[in-house]
Amino acid sequence: MNNIIARQSIYNSLSIFFAFFLGAINTLFLYPSILTEQFYGLITALLAFSNIIQPILSFGVQHTIIKFYSNCKDKIEQNSLLIYSVVFPFILILFFSIFFNLKYDLISNYLSSKNSLIKKYIFFIILISISTSYFEVFYSWLKIKRKTIFGNFMKEVYPRLLTFTLLILYFFLLIDIDDFIIYFIVGYYLRLLIIIIKASFNHSLRLSKISFSRDWFVYSGYIFLSAFAASILIDIDKSMISQFLTIENVAYYSIGAFIAALVDIPSRGLFQIINPMVSEVLSKNNFQRLKNLLEKSALNLFLVSGLIFLLINLNISDLYKIIEKLYNTDSYSVGIPIVLIISISKLISSTTGCINSIITNSKYYYYILFFSFGSAIVVFILNIYFISFYGIIGAAISTLIVLTVFNFLKLILVYNKFKIHPFNKNFLKILLLIVSIYFISSLINFNMNPYFQITLRSILILFIYLFVLFYFNLSEDIKKLMIDLKKNQVYFKSRPD
Repeated sequence: MNNIIARQSIYNSLSIFFAFFLGAINTLFLYPSILTEQFYGLITALLAFSNIIQPILSFGVQHTIIKFYSNCKDKIEQNSLLIYSVVFPFILILFFSIFFNLKYDLISNYLSSKNSLIKKYIFFIILISISTSYFEVFYSWLKIKRKTIFGNFMKEVYPRLLTFTLLILYFFLLIDIDDFIIYFIVGYYLRLLIIIIKASFNHSLRLSKISFSRDWFVYSGYIFLSAFAASILIDIDKSMISQFLTIENVAYYSIGAFIAALVDIPSRGLFQIINPMVSEVLSKNNFQRLKNLLEKSALNLFLVSGLIFLLINLNISDLYKIIEKLYNTDSYSVGIPIVLIISISKLISSTTGCINSIITNSKYYYYILFFSFGSAIVVFILNIYFISFYGIIGAAISTLIVLTVFNFLKLILVYNKFKIHPFNKNFLKILLLIVSIYFISSLINFNMNPYFQITLRSILILFIYLFVLFYFNLSEDIKKLMIDLKKNQVYFKSRPD
């Protein structure tokens, strides 16, 4: 990895960590104490539905920009691509809005069949999905210029900060739940306006000499279907829980899923910048560099995600004790198994490195459609069974099964087409390290106050993990990075390709 990847992935990861810190305050403390479980579940369900719709409206053009921009022959073609990314979603949004309005009663009755409270706020779903669709488009404008830090802040931190602000206002009775919903929408459109202004500073569009490529439409179509299916995979658990169980269960599940999602932070920080670079490497057919990116991204993500996995799951019981004590309830503790199950699925995904970027930006991108729809269909079927019999834990089990199976299939595809894979001898060492610390530490109970127990256990885990990392030199990149950080020089010295 080069300087740009290292620097921006670190800044992005820090931004995501801060976002998750705000999210933790919102999810673990403010939401349960300020809003009722019913209204917390309502907001979570509405956001889940909007996230499913968002790929329909953007039609995958944000990914089309990243894939084709570096391959454009000249400034005119680049200009046409950017205009296409704005115009085409607008047409889709127009048609979707008309359809939504004509079928409003049918859609609202279906979505609120189990929980009638949803019906009053159906408008929230379409308005938020429009905003997030265009946000992703203009964020891609920044990605192709390697200016991801600001966009990542607006994507990850801004929504949590907005939620935090609104919850505080609601707590002090300055707004009611209806105002909360309205201001939430206004805040999202303010974010959209900001990203449009920022992106416009890096690109100057000309409306003359525009020509759209058929390849853009074809690629957007494949990515749209894939992204739509992927969004279903991400949010269908919350959506189906609201259809099978009472809406309070969405809140219980969401807290567990949120905590488990911390394992995914390094991946999200890295991929904001590495995706365009994978596209560039593939366009030059530099397969040795591609192999280097895959191996390094997988090893380092597995190592960092493994540490987060341990810190979360070995402290989860004490964390829920704190939550129960604060709110004098044991309702949320049903989410403890969910944390373990989903975090395992995130950890498994980290071992594949940038494999999704490789498939998406290669000539084999159409396979993503198979993987996405296949996983969405399978998880839907599994959810029907597992949620019916095992409740919210069943949704987590479905996610684990699907992510494991389909990540394995992606590995087979990349190896078959490019003859590369992400694994080396250090993977087994890291796995043994994670498993050993987990089972040994799970047997130790200091019988202390939960706050002190979390602190002490975390310090011990961190010390042992870092000691083994450096002693056995499990990652040259991380070792060099730690040394450089001490010198205030954050970069990776990449090996020659």
